[in-house]
Amino acid sequence: MLYLNVVKMERETYMTDKNQLGIQYMQEGKYEEAAKVFSEEIEKNPNEPIAYINFGNVLMAVGETEKAANFFKKAIEIDKDAAAAYYSLGNLYYQSENYKEAKDMFEKATRLGLDNGDAFFMLGMSLMALDQAKLAMPYLQRSVELNPDDVDARFQYALCLANAELYDELTKQLTIVIENDPAHSDALYNLGVAYAGYHEEPEKALAFFNKALDAQPDHFLAANGKQLMETILNEGEK
Repeated sequence: MLYLNVVKMERETYMTDKNQLGIQYMQEGKYEEAAKVFSEEIEKNPNEPIAYINFGNVLMAVGETEKAANFFKKAIEIDKDAAAAYYSLGNLYYQSENYKEAKDMFEKATRLGLDNGDAFFMLGMSLMALDQAKLAMPYLQRSVELNPDDVDARFQYALCLANAELYDELTKQLTIVIENDPAHSDALYNLGVAYAGYHEEPEKALAFFNKALDAQPDHFLAANGKQLMETILNEGEK
């Protein structure tokens, strides 16, 4: 889960061995054990924000979102510069489809120095959900720079490039996506669209639509693209 990356990043500064144990329990899905550890840490260090953040992440993982929000807000009350608390609260808002609030929290986290690929990715995704692809693009680009192997981030960045009609860079980014994930049907489909429209290479477009359908036989848009390219190619042979 995305919140774990943030917690790991702040270990050296904030965390005790018990907090690390709690994170291990979270990674293993042992949420009751994790909650017990973090609860003990809160009792031991009530003015330390990271234990509240971790406890909130446990609550969010088990669906207790309102209680989780209270723990994140408590962490912020203790330390208004606790970037991880804003990030976790942003995740909570995003999962609840409160994209404006999520965007605000992720912006706050990055402004406070959370130079983390996941944070920039979620900020970009929040803006995408708000139909602000142009504003999302630099954040998704930064996410790709920080996590070059993150296929999801690169694909979303490519969608921003498509929205901006930057087709050469779009083609480059989508090509990298399918190099890392050859069965990424949506990337294959969008490459087909790029070659059909911008590059005006119907044969390559058809090949990508076919690959998209091989990866996902019920890909309706790829099927339509394939039919259109076959019609164009057949008419060209007459």
